[in-house]
Amino acid sequence: MVEKRSAEETSKSSPPFLRSKAGGRSSGGSVQSVERAFAILRSLSSSPAGISELARRTDLPTSTVARLLATMDDLGAVARADGANEYRIGPFVEEIAGTVSPVQRLIAAARPPMESLVEVVSEAVGLAVPTGYDMHYIDQLECPNPVQVRDWTGERVPMHVVSSGYVIMAQWSDEAVERYMVRDHEAYTKRTVTDPARMRSRIAKVAVDGYCWTLEEYAENICSIAAPVFDASGSAVAALHIHGPGFRFPPEDVQGVSDALLNHAALISRRLGYDWRR
Repeated sequence: MVEKRSAEETSKSSPPFLRSKAGGRSSGGSVQSVERAFAILRSLSSSPAGISELARRTDLPTSTVARLLATMDDLGAVARADGANEYRIGPFVEEIAGTVSPVQRLIAAARPPMESLVEVVSEAVGLAVPTGYDMHYIDQLECPNPVQVRDWTGERVPMHVVSSGYVIMAQWSDEAVERYMVRDHEAYTKRTVTDPARMRSRIAKVAVDGYCWTLEEYAENICSIAAPVFDASGSAVAALHIHGPGFRFPPEDVQGVSDALLNHAALISRRLGYDWRR
Protein backbone atom coordinates (compact mmCIF):
# COMPACT_ATOMS: atom_id res chain seq x y z
CA MET A 1 0.00 0.00 0.00
CA VAL A 2 1.40 3.41 -1.01
CA GLU A 3 1.41 5.93 1.82
CA LYS A 4 -0.19 9.24 0.88
CA ARG A 5 1.79 12.35 1.66
CA SER A 6 0.24 15.59 2.79
CA ALA A 7 0.43 18.70 0.64
CA GLU A 8 2.74 20.27 3.21
CA GLU A 9 5.15 17.29 3.12
CA THR A 10 5.17 17.30 -0.68
CA SER A 11 5.89 21.03 -0.75
CA LYS A 12 8.79 20.72 1.67
CA SER A 13 10.48 18.00 -0.37
CA SER A 14 10.13 19.83 -3.69
CA PRO A 15 12.75 22.13 -5.22
CA PRO A 16 12.29 25.83 -4.34
CA PHE A 17 10.79 26.76 -7.72
CA LEU A 18 8.05 24.13 -7.34
CA ARG A 19 6.89 25.27 -3.93
CA SER A 20 3.87 27.52 -3.63
CA LYS A 21 3.68 29.82 -0.62
CA ALA A 22 -0.08 29.44 -0.55
CA GLY A 23 0.02 25.75 -1.44
CA GLY A 24 -2.72 26.35 -4.00
CA ARG A 25 -3.17 26.23 -7.72
CA SER A 26 -1.38 28.45 -10.22
CA SER A 27 -3.36 31.35 -11.61
CA GLY A 28 -3.04 33.41 -14.77
CA GLY A 29 -1.12 35.98 -12.74
CA SER A 30 1.30 33.29 -11.61
CA VAL A 31 1.99 32.30 -15.21
CA GLN A 32 2.70 35.91 -16.09
CA SER A 33 5.06 36.17 -13.11
CA VAL A 34 6.92 33.07 -14.28
CA GLU A 35 7.27 34.52 -17.77
CA ARG A 36 8.61 37.76 -16.33
CA ALA A 37 10.98 35.92 -14.00
CA PHE A 38 12.42 34.01 -16.94
CA ALA A 39 12.82 37.25 -18.88
CA ILE A 40 14.94 38.56 -16.00
CA LEU A 41 16.96 35.34 -15.81
CA ARG A 42 17.54 35.42 -19.56
CA SER A 43 18.86 38.97 -19.27
CA LEU A 44 21.12 38.10 -16.32
CA SER A 45 22.56 35.18 -18.29
CA SER A 46 24.32 37.73 -20.51
CA SER A 47 25.69 39.91 -17.70
CA PRO A 48 24.92 41.03 -14.10
CA ALA A 49 22.71 44.07 -13.78
CA GLY A 50 20.90 46.25 -11.29
CA ILE A 51 17.16 46.75 -10.95
CA SER A 52 16.94 49.79 -13.22
CA GLU A 53 19.06 48.19 -15.95
CA LEU A 54 17.00 44.98 -15.82
CA ALA A 55 13.79 47.00 -16.07
CA ARG A 56 15.17 48.68 -19.18
CA ARG A 57 16.34 45.39 -20.74
CA THR A 58 13.08 43.53 -20.08
CA ASP A 59 10.70 46.46 -20.55
CA LEU A 60 9.12 45.74 -17.17
CA PRO A 61 8.18 48.21 -14.41
CA THR A 62 10.96 48.81 -11.91
CA SER A 63 8.69 47.82 -9.02
CA THR A 64 7.89 44.49 -10.72
CA VAL A 65 11.56 43.75 -11.31
CA ALA A 66 12.40 44.58 -7.69
CA ARG A 67 9.61 42.32 -6.39
CA LEU A 68 10.58 39.39 -8.59
CA LEU A 69 14.27 39.76 -7.76
CA ALA A 70 13.50 39.68 -4.05
CA THR A 71 11.54 36.44 -4.45
CA MET A 72 14.14 34.83 -6.73
CA ASP A 73 16.90 35.88 -4.33
CA ASP A 74 15.11 34.04 -1.52
CA LEU A 75 14.84 30.94 -3.73
CA GLY A 76 18.47 31.01 -4.90
CA ALA A 77 17.56 31.75 -8.50
CA VAL A 78 19.51 35.03 -8.39
CA ALA A 79 22.17 36.39 -6.07
CA ARG A 80 23.81 39.72 -5.32
CA ALA A 81 26.94 40.23 -7.43
CA ASP A 82 29.78 40.57 -4.91
CA GLY A 83 27.57 42.43 -2.48
CA ALA A 84 26.89 45.22 -4.96
CA ASN A 85 23.55 46.56 -6.12
CA GLU A 86 23.69 44.24 -9.11
CA TYR A 87 22.28 40.75 -9.46
CA ARG A 88 23.64 37.66 -11.19
CA ILE A 89 22.43 34.13 -11.86
CA GLY A 90 22.05 32.36 -8.50
CA PRO A 91 23.32 29.01 -7.19
CA PHE A 92 20.08 27.10 -7.77
CA VAL A 93 20.01 27.94 -11.47
CA GLU A 94 23.73 27.18 -11.72
CA GLU A 95 23.06 23.79 -10.13
CA ILE A 96 20.41 23.03 -12.74
CA ALA A 97 22.67 24.24 -15.55
CA GLY A 98 25.41 21.93 -14.29
CA THR A 99 23.28 18.92 -15.18
CA VAL A 100 23.22 19.94 -18.87
CA SER A 101 26.13 18.87 -21.10
CA PRO A 102 28.25 21.53 -22.84
CA VAL A 103 26.98 20.37 -26.24
CA GLN A 104 23.36 20.72 -25.11
CA ARG A 105 24.06 24.22 -23.78
CA LEU A 106 25.75 25.17 -27.04
CA ILE A 107 22.85 23.90 -29.14
CA ALA A 108 20.35 25.70 -26.91
CA ALA A 109 22.25 28.98 -27.31
CA ALA A 110 22.64 28.53 -31.06
CA ARG A 111 19.16 27.39 -32.04
CA PRO A 112 17.34 30.78 -32.16
CA PRO A 113 20.08 32.46 -34.28
CA MET A 114 20.25 29.36 -36.49
CA GLU A 115 16.50 29.51 -37.10
CA SER A 116 16.82 33.19 -37.99
CA LEU A 117 19.70 32.50 -40.37
CA VAL A 118 17.73 29.81 -42.22
CA GLU A 119 14.99 32.38 -42.84
CA VAL A 120 17.54 34.89 -44.16
CA VAL A 121 19.51 32.64 -46.54
CA SER A 122 16.96 29.89 -47.34
CA GLU A 123 19.64 27.19 -47.05
CA ALA A 124 20.48 24.53 -44.48
CA VAL A 125 22.32 25.85 -41.42
CA GLY A 126 24.44 23.68 -39.13
CA LEU A 127 26.67 23.74 -36.08
CA ALA A 128 29.93 21.82 -35.64
CA VAL A 129 32.46 21.51 -32.82
CA PRO A 130 36.15 20.59 -32.98
CA THR A 131 37.00 17.09 -31.76
CA GLY A 132 40.72 16.45 -32.05
CA TYR A 133 41.54 17.07 -35.71
CA ASP A 134 37.95 16.49 -36.83
CA MET A 135 34.79 18.58 -36.91
CA HIS A 136 31.80 16.92 -35.29
CA TYR A 137 28.45 18.08 -36.66
CA ILE A 138 26.05 18.41 -33.73
CA ASP A 139 23.00 20.17 -35.15
CA GLN A 140 21.37 21.13 -38.45
CA LEU A 141 18.23 22.98 -39.49
CA GLU A 142 16.71 22.36 -42.90
CA CYS A 143 15.61 25.07 -45.32
CA PRO A 144 12.29 25.46 -47.17
CA ASN A 145 13.84 24.74 -50.59
CA PRO A 146 12.47 21.59 -52.27
CA VAL A 147 16.00 20.40 -53.11
CA GLN A 148 17.80 19.78 -49.81
CA VAL A 149 21.25 18.66 -48.74
CA ARG A 150 21.28 15.69 -46.40
CA ASP A 151 21.50 16.11 -42.64
CA TRP A 152 25.14 15.83 -41.55
CA THR A 153 24.35 15.70 -37.81
CA GLY A 154 26.51 13.08 -36.11
CA GLU A 155 29.19 13.05 -38.83
CA ARG A 156 32.88 13.59 -38.03
CA VAL A 157 34.98 15.06 -40.83
CA PRO A 158 38.70 15.99 -41.07
CA MET A 159 39.19 19.73 -40.66
CA HIS A 160 40.87 20.32 -44.02
CA VAL A 161 37.87 19.21 -46.09
CA VAL A 162 35.20 21.52 -44.63
CA SER A 163 34.82 25.26 -44.12
CA SER A 164 34.05 24.68 -40.42
CA GLY A 165 37.48 23.13 -39.93
CA TYR A 166 39.31 26.05 -41.52
CA VAL A 167 37.63 28.69 -39.35
CA ILE A 168 38.65 26.74 -36.24
CA MET A 169 42.25 26.25 -37.45
CA ALA A 170 42.45 30.00 -38.16
CA GLN A 171 42.20 30.53 -34.37
CA TRP A 172 45.10 28.19 -33.60
CA SER A 173 48.70 29.11 -32.87
CA ASP A 174 51.28 28.63 -35.64
CA GLU A 175 52.63 25.59 -33.81
CA ALA A 176 49.21 23.95 -33.64
CA VAL A 177 48.63 24.59 -37.34
CA GLU A 178 51.98 23.02 -38.21
CA ARG A 179 51.12 19.90 -36.23
CA TYR A 180 48.10 19.50 -38.48
CA MET A 181 50.10 20.18 -41.63
CA VAL A 182 52.46 17.23 -41.08
CA ARG A 183 49.55 14.78 -40.95
CA ASP A 184 48.26 12.79 -43.93
CA HIS A 185 45.48 14.69 -45.68
CA GLU A 186 42.92 12.59 -47.47
CA ALA A 187 41.16 13.97 -50.56
CA TYR A 188 37.40 13.44 -50.38
CA THR A 189 36.77 14.87 -53.88
CA LYS A 190 38.97 16.08 -56.73
CA ARG A 191 38.57 19.61 -55.31
CA THR A 192 39.80 18.84 -51.77
CA VAL A 193 42.86 20.92 -50.88
CA THR A 194 45.60 18.64 -49.52
CA ASP A 195 48.71 20.71 -50.20
CA PRO A 196 50.02 22.20 -46.90
CA ALA A 197 51.11 25.46 -48.56
CA ARG A 198 47.64 26.05 -49.97
CA MET A 199 46.06 25.16 -46.64
CA ARG A 200 48.30 27.64 -44.80
CA SER A 201 47.38 30.34 -47.31
CA ARG A 202 43.69 29.66 -46.84
CA ILE A 203 43.98 29.70 -43.05
CA ALA A 204 45.75 33.08 -43.22
CA LYS A 205 42.95 34.47 -45.38
CA VAL A 206 40.27 33.13 -43.04
CA ALA A 207 42.01 34.84 -40.10
CA VAL A 208 41.52 38.16 -41.92
CA ASP A 209 38.07 37.61 -43.44
CA GLY A 210 36.47 35.84 -40.46
CA TYR A 211 34.82 33.21 -42.66
CA CYS A 212 35.68 30.47 -45.15
CA TRP A 213 34.11 29.05 -48.31
CA THR A 214 34.69 25.47 -49.47
CA LEU A 215 33.36 24.47 -52.88
CA GLU A 216 32.64 20.76 -53.39
CA GLU A 217 35.63 19.73 -51.25
CA TYR A 218 33.83 17.34 -48.90
CA ALA A 219 31.12 16.07 -51.25
CA GLU A 220 30.37 16.59 -54.92
CA ASN A 221 27.90 19.41 -55.63
CA ILE A 222 27.88 20.60 -51.98
CA CYS A 223 29.29 24.03 -51.11
CA SER A 224 29.54 25.65 -47.68
CA ILE A 225 30.59 28.73 -45.77
CA ALA A 226 31.44 28.83 -42.06
CA ALA A 227 32.35 31.31 -39.31
CA PRO A 228 33.69 30.71 -35.79
CA VAL A 229 31.67 30.87 -32.58
CA PHE A 230 33.41 32.03 -29.38
CA ASP A 231 32.61 31.38 -25.73
CA ALA A 232 33.00 33.71 -22.74
CA SER A 233 36.74 32.97 -22.51
CA GLY A 234 37.32 33.95 -26.15
CA SER A 235 37.95 30.38 -27.30
CA ALA A 236 36.56 29.23 -30.65
CA VAL A 237 34.28 26.42 -29.46
CA ALA A 238 32.21 25.85 -32.60
CA ALA A 239 31.60 26.79 -36.20
CA LEU A 240 28.32 28.01 -37.64
CA HIS A 241 27.93 27.00 -41.26
CA ILE A 242 25.58 27.24 -44.22
CA HIS A 243 25.63 24.66 -46.97
CA GLY A 244 23.66 23.99 -50.10
CA PRO A 245 23.74 22.33 -53.52
CA GLY A 246 26.30 23.75 -55.92
CA PHE A 247 23.79 24.70 -58.62
CA ARG A 248 22.36 27.47 -56.39
CA PHE A 249 24.95 27.97 -53.65
CA PRO A 250 26.93 30.22 -53.44
CA PRO A 251 24.19 32.59 -54.64
CA GLU A 252 24.77 35.80 -56.58
CA ASP A 253 24.71 37.82 -53.36
CA VAL A 254 27.81 36.21 -51.87
CA GLN A 255 28.55 39.22 -49.67
CA GLY A 256 25.03 39.19 -48.26
CA VAL A 257 25.40 35.54 -47.26
CA SER A 258 28.78 36.07 -45.60
CA ASP A 259 27.53 39.16 -43.73
CA ALA A 260 24.45 37.29 -42.48
CA LEU A 261 26.59 34.38 -41.35
CA LEU A 262 29.04 36.59 -39.47
CA ASN A 263 26.21 38.49 -37.76
CA HIS A 264 24.49 35.32 -36.59
CA ALA A 265 27.74 33.70 -35.44
CA ALA A 266 28.42 36.84 -33.43
CA LEU A 267 24.93 36.61 -31.92
CA ILE A 268 25.56 33.03 -30.77
CA SER A 269 28.91 34.11 -29.31
CA ARG A 270 27.21 36.88 -27.33
CA ARG A 271 24.66 34.37 -26.05
CA LEU A 272 27.61 32.30 -24.81
CA GLY A 273 28.99 35.32 -22.96
CA TYR A 274 31.65 36.48 -25.42
CA ASP A 275 32.46 40.19 -25.19
CA TRP A 276 33.33 41.58 -28.64
CA ARG A 277 34.87 44.67 -27.05
CA ARG A 278 37.79 42.67 -25.65
